[in-house]
Amino acid sequence: MVTAIADALGETSIGLTGSEIGRILVQLGFDDPGPDMTKRHRLAVALINQQRKDNASNGIIRFVAESMSIGRYLGRQERFEELRDVVDPALSLAGLRIRDDGRVARLGRKATTFDEVAALTGRLLAESQRRGVHDQVLAYCREELIRQSTFHAVSEAVKGACDRLRTMTGLILDGSELIDACFSSSKGRPLVTINDWETKSEASEHTGFANLLRGVIGTFRNPTAHAPRVAWPVSEPDALDVFSTLSYIHRRLDAARTRRP
Repeated sequence: MVTAIADALGETSIGLTGSEIGRILVQLGFDDPGPDMTKRHRLAVALINQQRKDNASNGIIRFVAESMSIGRYLGRQERFEELRDVVDPALSLAGLRIRDDGRVARLGRKATTFDEVAALTGRLLAESQRRGVHDQVLAYCREELIRQSTFHAVSEAVKGACDRLRTMTGLILDGSELIDACFSSSKGRPLVTINDWETKSEASEHTGFANLLRGVIGTFRNPTAHAPRVAWPVSEPDALDVFSTLSYIHRRLDAARTRRP
């Protein structure tokens, strides 16, 4: 658990900076193994040494609580939410979580499996990352996932697929019109092809992929665009399945061949 917490708090992009780690260690009176180490290793060594000194894990909880004190994130609430999102799964292994006020609270039981981590923390982003959801999917709905808004996360993620097609082709269309313009062969080679598009089998796969996109947009984007959230609820399992489908779509687009109209 100590290593998991250190990895989370020392996470390269959104975790504590080296200077922040040093200041908190001094503030709490913990021995600092030195700034020459990587952030994760430095923090892990400091917490393990303090745990041995105290013969208890209270020091670890004190460090987490101080690190997540909301006073540190005034005007930077998004960073607080992002950091809590990576710290909570680690804490769930000890049956703990970060409350909205930044304090450490008990969950009631400890997580012992990956599924229990996701269930106890209730963090869609953590589970999406564990499943290896494509970066392009998360790029469009990260804020909604952090806020646990499945309805809006699905809507934004599906919009992201359309936005990527516009970026690839320069088109300004949307929805089914955009897909038709990207994948239609009525005027020769399509603007976007996911394979060599030379054999009948490849043409069939190309058409099926376009239909998959149409189906995702028709099923998940259009209802969320026109219906209130209470009238069209999206469960977490459904949202995660949509993200997996969109991940497949983006992976195929990664290798797609494009041309401008």
